[in-house]
Amino acid sequence: MAKKTVASLQKKGAKAFTKAIKMVKNDKGFYSFKSEILPKEKVNDYLAKK
Repeated sequence: MAKKTVASLQKKGAKAFTKAIKMVKNDKGFYSFKSEILPKEKVNDYLAKK
C-alpha cells in the first residue's frame, strides 16, 4: 500500500503535494490514524482542525 502512494508522489508536479497523517481519537477513547495527500500549503490547516 505504501509503495503505491510513494510511486504516485513521484510523478511530474507531485513535489507540490505531501502525505499528512493525523492521529484521531474516537468516542470510545481509541486512537486511529487518518492520512491524506494534500498540497503543501494546506497541510497546516489540515493538522490544525479537529
